Amino acid sequence: MKFLFTCGGTAGHINPALAVAGAIKAAAPDSEFLFIGAEGRMETDLVPRAGYEIRTVRITNIHRGFSMEDIKHNLATLRNVVVSTGEAKRIIREFGPDAAVGTGGYVCYPVLRAAHELGVPTAVHESNAVPGLTTKMLEGSVDAVMVGFEESRANYKHPERVAVTGTPVRGEFLHADKRQAKRALGLAEDKPLVASVWGSLGAGHMNEIMTDFIVRACANPFFSLIHSAGKAGYEKMAAALAAEKPGYEGLGMDVRPYIYDMQTVMAAADLVLCRAGASTLAELTAMGKPAVLVPSPNVTNNHQEKNARVLEAAGGARVLLETEFTADSLLGLVSELLHHGETLEEMSANMRALGVTDATDRIADIVLGLAAKHAAK
Repeated sequence: MKFLFTCGGTAGHINPALAVAGAIKAAAPDSEFLFIGAEGRMETDLVPRAGYEIRTVRITNIHRGFSMEDIKHNLATLRNVVVSTGEAKRIIREFGPDAAVGTGGYVCYPVLRAAHELGVPTAVHESNAVPGLTTKMLEGSVDAVMVGFEESRANYKHPERVAVTGTPVRGEFLHADKRQAKRALGLAEDKPLVASVWGSLGAGHMNEIMTDFIVRACANPFFSLIHSAGKAGYEKMAAALAAEKPGYEGLGMDVRPYIYDMQTVMAAADLVLCRAGASTLAELTAMGKPAVLVPSPNVTNNHQEKNARVLEAAGGARVLLETEFTADSLLGLVSELLHHGETLEEMSANMRALGVTDATDRIADIVLGLAAKHAAK
């Protein structure tokens, strides 16, 4: 059987597609795979690295403003949708897939629309709590809609047709052990660890907050910290800390440009400070990690805050908006949580209850089912 995947823009859209493709390959080793992504985006690097072929179409996003520049951009996007749908049809006819699945990004609309019009079974996975524009536009034409949260089903016109699968999580996050991870990092098992992560590029404002946070924490360093400053922000943050608190590293405060061993750091952490992207939250829930979530204010439709509120309502996380706290108040909250082990244990249990550890297999089963019906025709 042949499988077409479409995804793009961010690792949070690409990694789930790669995980599902891997599960299908394991279940049906003779299968063929092709990805379609957007020109010049991250998928054109990550997908080939994972060993899959990718073709591209020209597609751009939608601006939600009403300035003349926004209007011009959106008109160009509408033209791109028409062109990219035609491009996708040519690729699909050449490849002849038995099923097409999208896992997020604007490229999913023209590709899945083209597949549907050509009679190919289609499925879309929405990892965010509230469906984005692309998923809304596809809901009426795809054969299967899959979501990450049970609460998400109410946001669709036909919730009874929506399958709750969870969001795929890389296998190394599912089998992590805290004690082993702390030993691997050279950390004392009885000293709490806080992991602070704000995306692969970091976040300037959060680095400023965390700089002050670290300076204040050094006055009573009862916990260790591993903070990812982002490659773009690391040098500035390291220089500021060296000037304000020389020797901070010796007090257990580890600031890095990037956390390459994320699965180990997350496994070792007693508390995680992070954004609220869907893939990150899927990892947190799979591992049962208590978290303080600071949703990014720079995302479409404010979906990170909506994601975060689901975990907050379940009792697994605390939510702080970026404009509503200081380094002192964040340190106060962290100290409060770390000094109340029973609270962390309860948050951990609530997080784990939200986790779907077999999400990849659930999605793969749905896609395999669609493909089998098509191949049998």
